[in-house]
Amino acid sequence: MSATEKKLHFYITKAIADYKMLQKGDKVMICLSGGKDSFSLVKIMHTLVQNDTYDVKLMVYTLDQSQPGWDDRDMRAYLEKHDINYVIEKRDTYSVVIDKIPENKTYCSLCSRLRRGNIYRFARENKMNKIMLGHHRDDVIESVLMSMFYQGKIKSMPAKLLTEDKENVVVRPMIYCQERDIARFAKEQNFPIIPCNLCGSQENLKRQQVKNLIHELARQNPVIPQNIFASLSNVVPSHLYDSSLFDIRECDQERLG
Repeated sequence: MSATEKKLHFYITKAIADYKMLQKGDKVMICLSGGKDSFSLVKIMHTLVQNDTYDVKLMVYTLDQSQPGWDDRDMRAYLEKHDINYVIEKRDTYSVVIDKIPENKTYCSLCSRLRRGNIYRFARENKMNKIMLGHHRDDVIESVLMSMFYQGKIKSMPAKLLTEDKENVVVRPMIYCQERDIARFAKEQNFPIIPCNLCGSQENLKRQQVKNLIHELARQNPVIPQNIFASLSNVVPSHLYDSSLFDIRECDQERLG
């Protein structure tokens, strides 16, 4: 096991423990998009289950969205070679996205909603009580800034989420992992990556802009990404403006008695 793999193992098991993501007997559906992040998660979780670190049942789920150039033959071969239980479901969400979104606009938002809806549906239909996603620390950092810049909200990707309909529990074991380590691990493993061709030609996507901003700030001060991540666990409601968390209008009443 390489040093990079050991590092990822450490951070994944720490996140699972910190947020009580898994319980004995869980039926876990790992979402495999075909990218480096989800492939790394599949490989490491499969190893952890094989060596009895976790007593859960794993199934890998991939949604074939009928994007041009999609070819999952190497993915299937990899999963079968490693004796990994998987399902690849075909749903043509690509046509819906192309129909609804103008060519010069970003497809990601609608594409993500349609993909998420199919993931939740499949989990419910197959009684999978945990849905596991491959988002990492960099995703969390970028998401909180994007929410602030473009939505006027302070929110990000929680480590563990009960969906609004109370039907699905989503967990993200890679939230402590850095993208650079995942990229290095994926290169070591030579995963059969499937590129996303839907929005690859669209320039200046908001997430890439935010990513570039963080990288530039980190060049000047390397602790900035970690500080952004740490801030999500160090919230001071009395110094913000959400009256549902702290009613700043009434704070003087304590002094006056």
